[in-house]
Amino acid sequence: MARVLIVFTGGTIAMRAEAEAGGAVPALGGEDILAYDPALREIAELEVYDFGQYPGPHMNPARMFELSQLLRRHLERSDIDAAVVTHGTDTLEETAYLTDLRHDSSKPVAFVGAMRHSSELGFDGPANLHAAVRTVVDGGAPGRGVFVVLNQLIHAASEATKTDTQQVETFQSPVFGPLGYVDEDRIVWPRRLERRSVILGERLETRVELLKMYSGFGPALFDALVREGVKGVIVEGTGQGNVPPECLPGLQRAIDAGIAVVIATRCHHGRVHDTYAYEGSGRDLRRRGAWFCGWLPGHKARIKLMAALGAVDEAGQARPLMEDGF
Repeated sequence: MARVLIVFTGGTIAMRAEAEAGGAVPALGGEDILAYDPALREIAELEVYDFGQYPGPHMNPARMFELSQLLRRHLERSDIDAAVVTHGTDTLEETAYLTDLRHDSSKPVAFVGAMRHSSELGFDGPANLHAAVRTVVDGGAPGRGVFVVLNQLIHAASEATKTDTQQVETFQSPVFGPLGYVDEDRIVWPRRLERRSVILGERLETRVELLKMYSGFGPALFDALVREGVKGVIVEGTGQGNVPPECLPGLQRAIDAGIAVVIATRCHHGRVHDTYAYEGSGRDLRRRGAWFCGWLPGHKARIKLMAALGAVDEAGQARPLMEDGF
């Protein structure tokens, strides 16, 4: 059997309700979760690593980077064939995407979580974990990068996003759809990614912020970020990546200060583009020196910019890394 490293980091999959706390809290370790599904050890030989019991919002960039480093070390071992990571769903896609950006091995990795904790009827954690292990040991999985596996669907880490606060089918790939799905007797792979970005660096540049545009957005927040000394700003523009003209003086001051200003869109589908040429449009922003991030949503563009800036000495050299699609 294949040997699979399972890294438990916490999240809803590791929680149960406690009356004293008034709700669900971290409570289960790796072996506790595996006990729900003894048949899992018939699929693969499992090695358990308890990374922590962090709720999703507690997984900050430093912990994400540490986790990616851990996975890189273990996947270099000849006796490990694949890895599965359990994670809180609130930030699962960000950690999975950072791991994917730093993943240059052919060995598959899958991130998995749960939308219902262990005290609820229909606790989905064991079924999702089972599907994830089946996915990474499948013969079609190697060379495809990092997956997000929930609700029997297999998503690319670069494309998956949480779309609902409660429903078990929350993770979707809104633009292109899933890579595959976990059927009763097989793993089905309808498509594969045409390309993946890999950015290998020894650190993250964590001084990167995210601003979401709205009607009348002014320059004040850009100026505040310049004073704070940030190194990058993701701007979630409207439509194809347009911004209100009121913010342009502050945005330009940020670019002039050497801050990498990257344009994303607040829309759920589509890429940023420079179709329009009016004041505050994509063409205008590109002329001013802003970068574009293609199809990536703002929160993933932030992860990629942190990796890109951390991989080079000068922000200008990070631009081609940032604009290299997914």
